[in-house]
Amino acid sequence: MLSRDLLRDAADRVRDLVASRGSDPDLVDRWSGLDAGRRAALVELEELKQQRNEASRKIGEIKRQGGDANDEINEVGRLKGRIGALDERLGSIDTELAEVELELPNLPHDSVPVGPDESANRVERLVGEPPTFDFEPQAHWDLGPELGILDFERGAKLTGARFTVYWGLGARLERALINFMLDLHTGEHGYREVLPPFIVNADSLTGTGQLPKFGEDLFRLEGDDPYYLVPTAEVPLTNLHRGEILDEADLPLRYAAYTPCFRAEAGSYGKDVRGLIRQHQFNKVELVHFAAPGRSYEALEELTGHAERVLQLLELPYRVVTLSTGDMGVSAAKTYDLEVWLPGQNAYREISSCSNCESYQARRAGVRCRAEGGKPRHVHTLNGSGLAVGRTLVAILENHQQADGSVSIPEALRPHMGGIDRIS
Repeated sequence: MLSRDLLRDAADRVRDLVASRGSDPDLVDRWSGLDAGRRAALVELEELKQQRNEASRKIGEIKRQGGDANDEINEVGRLKGRIGALDERLGSIDTELAEVELELPNLPHDSVPVGPDESANRVERLVGEPPTFDFEPQAHWDLGPELGILDFERGAKLTGARFTVYWGLGARLERALINFMLDLHTGEHGYREVLPPFIVNADSLTGTGQLPKFGEDLFRLEGDDPYYLVPTAEVPLTNLHRGEILDEADLPLRYAAYTPCFRAEAGSYGKDVRGLIRQHQFNKVELVHFAAPGRSYEALEELTGHAERVLQLLELPYRVVTLSTGDMGVSAAKTYDLEVWLPGQNAYREISSCSNCESYQARRAGVRCRAEGGKPRHVHTLNGSGLAVGRTLVAILENHQQADGSVSIPEALRPHMGGIDRIS
């Protein structure tokens, strides 16, 4: 959510930046019109209340003097009616303003490349060399079933398309990756581990920006309460402090959590239909920071480095990409995507998005901080995958495959695999 002061004082700039995000700039004009109407109504309301108070004072004087105050009483009744109607009008305006504010995306940081989509993304650096093979490398959707560790057909039988069953060492590899990532982030990077609920309410999804705009991508549970399966642990972690004022001396706060993630992927029909890249259910280790304003871009570099460290230890080549204005999520002011090399697909594919949302989510969720003796101000929130577990498993299978069809386990992961060094 954007600051109302910013929307009032820099409407033209906000309009241009909203357009660069691929959102409707007319939303800014609509907000300005509603805000002007609200302020005019507030001025009129204050005038009417003063007139009512003056008329009430006169009634008291007239009655003390034994006079007839019927005209003044009628005037007070008329003013009360106008005040009631104006209060109702203000309530309607406030509702419309809130709806528009929830539709507006965050504004991009000055360093973000401007462009309509991923074609304008900027590659910042490449890390590691893609492996070379003296055989034709397989994609994971062939390699996994041949090894007997991935079963797409039974996943579809049990549930439907884009669900998968993991067998044996495939299931163990997934579990090992979760433990490896959590141990790394809590043991070396200073995160506090959290095990949140896997079901959240609508307020939590509104706080991080999934609602109301992206409701079709969520799995909503049936029942009287508006409960949803978590699309990412970013949602419960960011809402841990919803409605709170944090002590600025305690910042930054860093949380890490494993959750399964559930996404309907309503807007991605026909994309990545093979394999594990785009599933309706997948595992992820999420990293969330609460940072003091003025320190969040330093925190973004740290967060990105923590996600990169996972890839480095797993000996996976990757690149870091700054997303363009048209390719970022609506809550982000700046996003780095980490894209891992997948030789079976001869392409880099996203495995983590690390974003600074500045105060956008904190305004929606009401999370503030206060320095000693200072006024409360909204914190900055950051989030990133550390990493998407299924996609990491894909990257290991494809990058560490051997000529005999086996897969070598990266050395850093072997302790979490009970010493197993190969899947064959």
